Amino acid sequence: MNSLRDLNSDGPLRFGPYVLHPRQRLILDGDRPLRMGGRALDILQVLVERAGNVVGKDELIALVWPTSVVEEINLRVHIAALRRALADGQEGRRYIVNIPQRGYVFIAPVQRIAQGATVSIDTLHKRQHNLPARLTAVTGRDSMVDSVVRQLPVHRFMTLVGPAGIGKTTVALRVAELLLQHYRDGVWMIDLAAIDDPARIIGYLAHTLELERGVDTLVSWHALLVFDNCEHLLEGCRTVVEALRVAAPRLSILITSREPLRALAETVLRVPPLAVPTASALHSVDEVMGYSAVQLFVSRVRARQPAFALRERDLETMREICRRLDGLPLAIELAAAQIDALALVGVQAQLGNCLQLLTQGRRTAVARHQTLKSALDWSYQRLSPLEQTVLQGLAVFKMAFTLEAAVGAISCVVLRPASLVEVVERLARKSLLSVEQGNGMTRYRLLNTTRAFALDKLEHSGLLRAFEMRYARYVSPARWTSGVPVSLQLVEQLADFG
Repeated sequence: MNSLRDLNSDGPLRFGPYVLHPRQRLILDGDRPLRMGGRALDILQVLVERAGNVVGKDELIALVWPTSVVEEINLRVHIAALRRALADGQEGRRYIVNIPQRGYVFIAPVQRIAQGATVSIDTLHKRQHNLPARLTAVTGRDSMVDSVVRQLPVHRFMTLVGPAGIGKTTVALRVAELLLQHYRDGVWMIDLAAIDDPARIIGYLAHTLELERGVDTLVSWHALLVFDNCEHLLEGCRTVVEALRVAAPRLSILITSREPLRALAETVLRVPPLAVPTASALHSVDEVMGYSAVQLFVSRVRARQPAFALRERDLETMREICRRLDGLPLAIELAAAQIDALALVGVQAQLGNCLQLLTQGRRTAVARHQTLKSALDWSYQRLSPLEQTVLQGLAVFKMAFTLEAAVGAISCVVLRPASLVEVVERLARKSLLSVEQGNGMTRYRLLNTTRAFALDKLEHSGLLRAFEMRYARYVSPARWTSGVPVSLQLVEQLADFG
């Protein structure tokens, strides 16, 4: 943050139980480094430097984001994260106060420590993590997080699996936060979305963990490694993880992926969607607010409109929005972001075409995670041509379907039943189909957002009419004759996929 005066010339700053070391960009709680994101630390530095004085919101934004255009909501989010990190408001502690229409003021007494008391970074406990600051509360994941926290130190190797936008990384980060004190050598996030070559995994791991002597150092580590976004490097990740488990018996490994690694000793947990209200729950606002999908939607709207409140007349609309979005956290967040322009009824109407929602995005995410469409397209491009065609064809099903129905509706001379069954199962492993068990039967279903994406691909492929006719003949066979023309049409159009 080049626009700020270097405070280290005057020594570290003490307030409450904390000591801030500006040059080292470090804050200590006693002798323990405090986890805090870079922007939150910049904000703290400004406020502590001007303790007792109101710092205007515009000025604070200009100092912390000197080269970016940032909305006030970004500042509020980082202030909230900063307050959480400092336990502001707990046990009588008060540090940062909002002065309405003006800005923020740091109210705690600040003592400047003599220069000679500056702590050398070499004398501190080594860094214990590289986790990003969490800016929002984790909604609806307590049960799953608790389960992973209990099992991971015992099983040592677990994989969180689910479709794009389901919140795998959110769960993994929360688990890592809660286990930080359990591991002597800390917890570390390795985001593999940044690389495409499996040969780079080892080097990228060593670089992320700042291992000067390479990964051999990990042999003696007692740590948790979180490998995030592994689905495009499955074989490479499988090789690395299996080697680490043998060579480093005190390492625990948590994977996030749209598909299991299928490695030795892997414990796979599927991340479920958030809970959506049932029709019988629409009796009161309190009852509907007990569902995690609604909680997430409302919390994200309140971040933009603090006075927002759900009303009884909104309950059916709210349920329909969450249901159409399949309880998918990313989709819910993107829908909530449209409230300013559309209101609840407008958001519901927009969901008639999920493709519109699929293109809404988050500028702060990596390219393939910025929108649901980019996330789905990234997975789609990694399918074989046959898998792509089957995914498109399955989009004719509006509801859950069995393997028998899939074979009856879209199989033909080219899409033979045996190969079709195999492809459906592969698509399920890749989290492009959800699997539902009930009454002794397995059913498959496309999430509404995935179905909208697949239908769009099907239409552009020129196969939409052919698959619709096959599906109609399967549903109402009495209305059709032999159906030979349709089969021939499919054979001609699918010949390249045999």
